[in-house]
Amino acid sequence: MIRLVAATALAVMSLAACEGSDRPAASAPAPAADQAARSASPSAPTVGDDVLTAEGLGQARIGMTLAELTAVWGADANPSAVGGADPQTCDEFHPAKAPQGVNVMIQNGVLTRITLMRNAATRTDRGVAVGDEAAAVTRAYGDALVAQPHKYEAAPAEDLFAWTRGGSSQYVDDASARGVRYEVGSDGKVKMIHAGGPSIQLVEGCA
Repeated sequence: MIRLVAATALAVMSLAACEGSDRPAASAPAPAADQAARSASPSAPTVGDDVLTAEGLGQARIGMTLAELTAVWGADANPSAVGGADPQTCDEFHPAKAPQGVNVMIQNGVLTRITLMRNAATRTDRGVAVGDEAAAVTRAYGDALVAQPHKYEAAPAEDLFAWTRGGSSQYVDDASARGVRYEVGSDGKVKMIHAGGPSIQLVEGCA
């Protein structure tokens, strides 16, 4: 009798063990660091070296000295070409190692503006290039744009400003301000793009 009871108890225990092995094990709670990583928003995409922003293009950064720029992009590719009227105060030129169609403005020994000319293949961080329709700029920036009449050409020519910091609808003279100006021609297309500080507002080169 005792042996029968013991055998029955052993069978019940074995059955319970088998049933328990079929159940999935409770998953351990994820570490707090993992949970935070899952809930964090994705980081902003990295801007490539071939993309123009209000802060610069590749290793050429607005605010660096002429010596620093020369170390990155080389000296003036055509030193005999006409630049600023007073190169010691302000000068514009194409550095020898800069991308095609890219000019720089140096004011008092500091890089203050980078310009994409008509033969530039570079685009801005909003995907706009020289030759694009003005509508592409409007779609890219929306209400963040500040439009001003073009100084020399009739509408639809205009200047479209997108300030990333320190800008406004009035003339900006804060040296720390940064922005991009899209110069739209009378054909309604972007003919030049200027990025940098307050000097992007200059309409006649250094003047």
